[in-house]
Amino acid sequence: MNPHPQIHRRAILRSLAGGSLLMPGILSELLADGTPAVTQTDPLAPRPPHAPARANRVIFVFSNGGVSHMDTFDHKPELFKADGKKTGSGGGLSNEQRVLLKPGWAFKPGGRCGTLVSDLFPHLRECMDDIAVIRSLNGNDNEHYNATLGMHTGSFFFARPSIGSWVSYGLGTVNSNLPSFIALAPQMPYAGTQIFNNDFLPAYHQGVRVIGGAEPIANLERRSKQRGLQELELGLADVLNNRHLSTRVADTDLSARIRSFETAFHMQADAPEAFDVGRESDDTLSLYGLKRGQSEGFGWQCLVARRLAECGVRFIELVDGSSRVNWDQHGDMAEHAGHAKRIDQPLAGLLRDLKARGMLDDTLVVWTTEFGRTPGVDGAKGRGHHSACFSSWLAGAGVKGGTVHGATDDLGATVAENGVHVHDFHATILHLLGLDHTRLTYRHAGRDYRLTDVHGHVVQDILT
Repeated sequence: MNPHPQIHRRAILRSLAGGSLLMPGILSELLADGTPAVTQTDPLAPRPPHAPARANRVIFVFSNGGVSHMDTFDHKPELFKADGKKTGSGGGLSNEQRVLLKPGWAFKPGGRCGTLVSDLFPHLRECMDDIAVIRSLNGNDNEHYNATLGMHTGSFFFARPSIGSWVSYGLGTVNSNLPSFIALAPQMPYAGTQIFNNDFLPAYHQGVRVIGGAEPIANLERRSKQRGLQELELGLADVLNNRHLSTRVADTDLSARIRSFETAFHMQADAPEAFDVGRESDDTLSLYGLKRGQSEGFGWQCLVARRLAECGVRFIELVDGSSRVNWDQHGDMAEHAGHAKRIDQPLAGLLRDLKARGMLDDTLVVWTTEFGRTPGVDGAKGRGHHSACFSSWLAGAGVKGGTVHGATDDLGATVAENGVHVHDFHATILHLLGLDHTRLTYRHAGRDYRLTDVHGHVVQDILT
């Protein structure tokens, strides 16, 4: 038996910091023992963009599972007429005949612009004057995991940093008391934590997951109510950590962990207020479809996103759906109705709320999914995966509202004009933030990487 049991570092810190009269002397001795001091610059300090930015922050909404474009934002009159008919090979469907399936909802014009939107989204339809719809988006893979990975990282087959991490790396944050990148993800979608992972970027650019409920972020409440105790503990820990870092200056994981202590401490002051939607008026809660006291659900996610945007968080992702319950309707397309009803009013409420507060002028709101769905039946009464073309939309800072970009063929099977690849989609988002996607690079394993790989063009037609 070891006569000298291990003394844990945390226990030492607590015993020394807990009102010890020796603390000032210990700190002085540690600082004056000849060890070079390490002065860390804040890695999340605001960084200037490459060019003047239209957007200062992004709210990125991801509907998991593959939302059907021809049932939502891409009106296909010919597909209504062709219901029940068979199509031959080609047409982006498959090498076998498929029975065509008409859209399950009627389309009506929205706003003054008249953009056609299905009855699945009656609230969003009223907001189309602020929205630019891309009907010609396309990706590289028909599998959920790979397509979700591609939409978030630009890489369909290998783990890479998420778009939120790239934005954090490129711009930093304007509020050091909160993370630069937060993912409001009650459930994990396909690709799991990779949607907010930093991968090879320094660890402080990883997104912080928030799940909602009574405790959105675990262990956020201060451990001790004794005034100044936690500050003393962190002060001593900071001295010891930085002495350790002085011999490992290239260790970004260690540097990130040291930075995380400070962020976590400041979050205990700012984050509870940011997540407290009870501070909102009844009218605001109603706008998002929320009841007073509600602390979860998609309406809560949208309202918290607006509050985090107000607090200076740079990139906020809202995850709609999980890897088990989502928009992947092979069996019955009618199930799209329940998913749409859950997000329609909250998303419209978010756009209206941002606009009323003057925040839509410099907040970019993005809605997307990983791919679309086939015009033909797949399963009993459903549609299959379809990455050849699908719809997404953007609103807010620098976006030309009331517009539609690109088109698909009469059945919604292939891109007919002005195709937008996922790389182009990412390049456009970065451009609105003032970032040149070809210059936002990070050297790893002997080569420079970027979100858009070696591709990508900004979609200028949807920009003001």
